[in-house]
Amino acid sequence: MTTEDTSQKKNLRTIVIASAAGTTFEWYDFFIFGSLTTIIAQNFYAGLNETLATIAALATFAVGFIARPLGALVFGHIGDKKGRKGTFLYTILVMGLATIAIGLLPTYKQVGILAPVLLIILRIVQGFALGGEYGGAAIYVAEHAPANKRGAYTGWIQTSAGFGLIAALVVILVTRKTISEPVFADWGWRIPFIVSAGLLAVSVYIRARTAESPAFKALHEQGQLAKSPLSEIFTRWPNFKGMLIALFGFMTAQGVVWYTTFFYTQVFLTSIVRLDPADMNTLVMGMTLVSACLYVAFAALSDKIGRKPVMVFGILLACIAFFPGYQALMKLGNPDLEAAQRTNPVYVVADPAQCSFQFDLFNTAQFTTPCDLAKSVVTGIGTPYVSRADTTAGQSATIHIGAQIITVPSGMGLDKAGLKALKAKAAGEVKAALKAAGYPEKADPKKANLWAMFGILCIFAVACTALYGPMASALVEMFPTRVRYTAMSLPYNIGTGWFGGLQPVLSFAMVAASGNIYFGLWYPVATGLLAVLVSLLFLKETHGRDLHKIE
Repeated sequence: MTTEDTSQKKNLRTIVIASAAGTTFEWYDFFIFGSLTTIIAQNFYAGLNETLATIAALATFAVGFIARPLGALVFGHIGDKKGRKGTFLYTILVMGLATIAIGLLPTYKQVGILAPVLLIILRIVQGFALGGEYGGAAIYVAEHAPANKRGAYTGWIQTSAGFGLIAALVVILVTRKTISEPVFADWGWRIPFIVSAGLLAVSVYIRARTAESPAFKALHEQGQLAKSPLSEIFTRWPNFKGMLIALFGFMTAQGVVWYTTFFYTQVFLTSIVRLDPADMNTLVMGMTLVSACLYVAFAALSDKIGRKPVMVFGILLACIAFFPGYQALMKLGNPDLEAAQRTNPVYVVADPAQCSFQFDLFNTAQFTTPCDLAKSVVTGIGTPYVSRADTTAGQSATIHIGAQIITVPSGMGLDKAGLKALKAKAAGEVKAALKAAGYPEKADPKKANLWAMFGILCIFAVACTALYGPMASALVEMFPTRVRYTAMSLPYNIGTGWFGGLQPVLSFAMVAASGNIYFGLWYPVATGLLAVLVSLLFLKETHGRDLHKIE
């Protein structure tokens, strides 16, 4: 190996480290919020019952994702016009400052409705910044890497998501162990957000030392930069077609599979299985450590056999594994609860004409019919139920638990205080009936088979990393250098942001509305199967493609 080869290899390592380190930090920022959903709900949505507060917090989490495509358009335009390096330096600064600000926000008890309003604004800022981050980092590495190792090198960008989640979980776990749980719930949750100030300084320093990508420099020197990247994407069919194939062929699946694996599992284990939060964090952290190695492994494999077969394998494995996997998590994590649900199921008997799908993303609707109130009370406690139609139910619904029957009257005409009192009374009666029927309040740590649960989570991780590992190189190879930043960032952030970011809140609301704790899994499974179909029909293999000759 010549001195020049050694120097180029060392320079490439520096580029990968700089890109992955910054992306890790930005994912850390974003993941803190998702990992602290329950705490966020308690501090910013006080006054709602537990389930509605969780849905509201998940909706706030989703708002950040909704803003991501806008960030992709703005920062993608800047990246294609002004360069890769400077653009993703801006994104990390915006993301970091917004995260620190969340740690300093007043709570609902301190300033009322202003607290969630400020929180939502900062989440939008975070999502806006992250919308421009991923595309810049992936392109920067891909445009430096040799064609036959592009997957392996960009795989480290994919791994950064895992490292970011690990860092978030470690900081949260250490903070929880250092101070008591009540103190953490009161103000200790702020520490992981504020700690990011140090990480921000390190990340900015590393990125500031890198140089512009050779592909962009060559295009700049030739005077071939796109005057209007957006116009070239939407008015030139090959570019627009490529975005549609990327979006529906694997990006929508990536979004829902990733968040079903790494985030919805946290909501499911905490709110439905009722596992101890520390055990849940340990399981997810272990799964994430395993996944960190798999991203690069599957990305490197795609350099040899192609991007398409590896990604399609990941999607299919997820579609096959989610339903039996989540059912096994319930049986292994809380066998007493699973047995109680089987032997003494909860029935909600009501007039179906009075039942509605209680998906309220912005928490503005009022559900006051007997059917809606009964379902809201039961799911507010985190208990699945079976619906039974009774067209003669009239102005009340009944909840049947074993031999006990709880009557829930209509809430129409009641003010907010009266409606809250009605729900509280019914919830108290339901909790007493559940306890009498053998429903445990929490999972028994001695009966939870954590190792078996870890094995199931690792199957999810294999599916997720097989899809996500080769994805960066696949996206980069689909578009020409002139519009690459914008063209790949848009489908990535729509798929991850809109389809993936909405997955936790939509799946959880589907469970709350249907009573079936597994019903929400139909969303990722159906989306994944559609992506497989589109990939098989329209997605062309791209591995090894010369990035300078894509037009």
